[in-house]
Amino acid sequence: GISGVSSDMREITEAAVGGNSNANLALEAFCYRLKKYVGAYSAALGGLDVLVFTGGVGENSKRVRKMTCENMDYLGLSIDLEKNSNVSGTEADISSESSKVKTLIVPTNEELVIARDTKRIVEAGV
Repeated sequence: GISGVSSDMREITEAAVGGNSNANLALEAFCYRLKKYVGAYSAALGGLDVLVFTGGVGENSKRVRKMTCENMDYLGLSIDLEKNSNVSGTEADISSESSKVKTLIVPTNEELVIARDTKRIVEAGV
C-alpha cells in the first residue's frame, strides 16, 4: 500500500532503486519492522546466536538483508557486505569475520511442504 507500486518486494525494490520515493519508503518501513522484530526477540530470548533469512525475500533480497542488519553491532551482529551482495537464493553464511552472531541464508521450499501436508491429510481421510 505504501509503495503505490506493488506488494511484490522485487517490484518495490526495483522502483526504489529507480528513484520512486514511495517505494523507497515502503522498503525502509519493511526493513524497520524486521529490525524491530530481531531486537524484540533478541531481548525476549536473552541474546541472539543466529539470524536466518529465508523465504522469497530473505533468500533473494540483498538490499533487505543489508538494510535489516545495518547498525545491529550492539547485538554482536554484522554481515559481510561483499558476501551478502554475491549470494541469492542459495544457502550461505553472510556473517562478517568479527560478528558474534551467525547470519545465514536458508532457502525454503514452501510448495514441497504444502504438497506433503496435502498428501498426508488426503491419505488420513481428514
